[in-house]
Amino acid sequence: MFIQVIEGRAIDAGDLHEALERWVGELSPGAEGWLGTTAGVTDDGLFVNVARFATRLAARRNSDRPEQGQWWVETAKLFAGEVTFLDCEQVVEYLGGGSDEARFVQVLQGRVRDPAQVREVLERGQEELAGFRPDLMGGTAAFYGQGGCVETAYFTSELAARQGEAKLQPPAIRELLREWKELFVSDVDYFDLREPWLYSPR
Repeated sequence: MFIQVIEGRAIDAGDLHEALERWVGELSPGAEGWLGTTAGVTDDGLFVNVARFATRLAARRNSDRPEQGQWWVETAKLFAGEVTFLDCEQVVEYLGGGSDEARFVQVLQGRVRDPAQVREVLERGQEELAGFRPDLMGGTAAFYGQGGCVETAYFTSELAARQGEAKLQPPAIRELLREWKELFVSDVDYFDLREPWLYSPR
């Protein structure tokens, strides 16, 4: 899997939502290898878009389509300032990779010591995590550049996620989370998508 993350300051969240709906309705049928998109705007106006493709080549072919270029020319006007693109060729899925049924999505961004260690911790802890946090529907961890990491976590609801965070952790879960946190070499930014826009091929 290949993931491209797009981030930028939204002028109007509603306009961006309409633009993405238009892409899904009109352009996605011709986007071979597109697996799905998770997007939304945070409370402070940051637009985050996590687009999943089968391969980097599939993503590139989509970007090269004339209709995609025209769509982006129009959509780029909906941002205040520059837009950042993060290309992630290494991707780890856990607990099934998430769900379009999620009602709350949290995107975490930071830098890690070693993507391979992140993969190992996530894969090793899936069974314990699933039993302890039924509110967590799954997620992905995607890596870019020199240790950049974007994790996208899908939850049944924000309330359930907050209640899950506050639960008393058994030793195995506490150790797993300690290992995970120690893999990050920078502060982690948390982007809460309280009204996520979730799409998959029809």
